[in-house]
Amino acid sequence: MVNFKQKELIQNFFHSIKNKFPEVEFVSVTEGPENPADLWLNITEPDNEDREIELIGFAGEKTTDILLDYGYYITIMTRRNTADIGGMKYHEIFV
Repeated sequence: MVNFKQKELIQNFFHSIKNKFPEVEFVSVTEGPENPADLWLNITEPDNEDREIELIGFAGEKTTDILLDYGYYITIMTRRNTADIGGMKYHEIFV
């Protein structure tokens, strides 16, 4: 599902998000529903709507950079309910 470079990009992407938004947590990485080559970085949503809007803008710039520099579409999906979300978990990405 995820190659070495994608794993590295996901790690760096999440670390940059976590530095700016320490309240969010990693949930999983899943394939996009329309294109399995697209990867969604599932994270918990921030505590308030203003922070979520800021997060979406910040992540949008990072997503664009990854796409232009490496050709991989990796984006975020904020989640309130994180139960039963499939995909690769923290220990599979960050180990």
